[in-house]
Order: sequence, then structure tokens, then C-alpha cells
Amino acid sequence: MLVLSFLILPFIASLILTGIHAYLGVHVVERGVIFVDLALAQIAALGIFALVRAHRGRIPLEAFIGITYAVASAAAILAMSKATGETEHLKDMLVGNILAVSRPEVIKTAVLYGAIGLFHYVFRRKFLLISTDPKMAERSGISIGLWDFLFYASFGFVVTSSVAIAGVLLVFCYLIVPSVGAMLFADRIGPRLAIGWTMGTLVSALGCYCSVWFDLPTGATIVCTFGGVLLVMFFVRQVFWRRAPIPLREREVVLHDRR
Repeated sequence: MLVLSFLILPFIASLILTGIHAYLGVHVVERGVIFVDLALAQIAALGIFALVRAHRGRIPLEAFIGITYAVASAAAILAMSKATGETEHLKDMLVGNILAVSRPEVIKTAVLYGAIGLFHYVFRRKFLLISTDPKMAERSGISIGLWDFLFYASFGFVVTSSVAIAGVLLVFCYLIVPSVGAMLFADRIGPRLAIGWTMGTLVSALGCYCSVWFDLPTGATIVCTFGGVLLVMFFVRQVFWRRAPIPLREREVVLHDRR
């Protein structure tokens, strides 16, 4: 009971992170900007990547994001190089200290993410269409530049707030790993969200408990737990999961093509 009472606030914080990041992770994976949260976490570049979508050309967007992250990380290290206890600062930046989260931080984060979640729910069709089929969105008359800016701006608020609690690596895991794990078993958005939220909740509980039980850093423990659970899911997908049968209409098309 003492351990459970000690873990209640970190676990609630983890649930809040899971709720918003698993949803945003679906968009991030669909858009192919996997490292965008790392860059945003370092520089809080609200909406900046919306400006380069139309100017990708021969250079992938991931290249800009990776360069931004590398330069911002180096700048952060330089800024802390003269400070006392720089090792602790760097560790907090990477994996945070979610066990030390306070009640006011949890409440403030819940209110902020609730507002952003409501915003995304109201305009979910536009965001999802742009993420999954930008050409169709453009043909539908949606201003991709405007809605990209709104997406990355709200995304920036979420990521920079999360990093203050959980650190860069843990935020990255909450964003990407549940979405990737869900993609192993589902194609539609609804099931992927359900799987991602379930995975994030279970990993959060297991990671927090193991960190206290084995006296390990919480953020790093949850990150490693995410990796272990994803490996298990991949194994289950490869060994036990069978591809769903082709629907009748599609099967007829395949047979007709073979003829």
C-alpha cells in the first residue's frame, strides 16, 4: 500500500501523457515525421515545420528535423557545460523524473492537454485527412498550411510541457511506441488508438512499479519497458497473428486478375 500511494501521482501523470501522446503519435507516424517531438522538445519551435511541408523538394522533412534536434541538443549541452551538476541536468533532460511530479503539475497538465484534446476532437476530420491523405485534403479545399501550423503549434505545447515532467526520451516513447505497436495489429484509426492507449497504460503501470521495486530511475525504466513490450508484441504478431482473410469482393477482383 505504501508503494501504491507513492506511485499514484506518477501513474496519473503517465495516463495523461498516454492519452494525448498516443493520439498525436498516430498523426506523427502517418506524416512520417518520427523525430519531430525530439526537435520540438529542445527548441519549442511552435509550428515551424508547417512552413517546410510545401518546400520539401529533394530534401526530406526528417532531415530538417534531425538537424534541428542535433543543433538544439548541442546548444543545450553547451549551455549546461559551465553549470554545477551538469550530469544531473542532462539526465533530467533525457529521462526526467516523473516520480517527483507534484499534484499542481498533474492538474495543470491535465487541464492543458484536455483543452488541446478537445480542439483536436472538434477538428479531427481535417487533421486526420491531412495526415493520411494530404492530396485529398488539398482537393477538398482545406488550407493545409494553416492546419499544419495549428497541428504543430498544439503539438509543440504538448511536447514541451511533457518534457518538463518526463524528459525527451520518455516523451518520444509515449508518442511513437504505442502507435507503432498498434500498427502491428490494426489499420484503422479507432483500433490503433485503443491498442495504443492500452499499451501505454500497462507499460506506465509496470514501469513505475519496477522502478520503485528495483530502485531504478523511473524514466529510463519506463523507456526500457516500452522497448521490451514492443518486442513481445512484434513476436506475437510474427508467430501467432494471422493475416485477416481477404473480403469477398476483393477476392473476386484478385481471381479475375489472375484469369
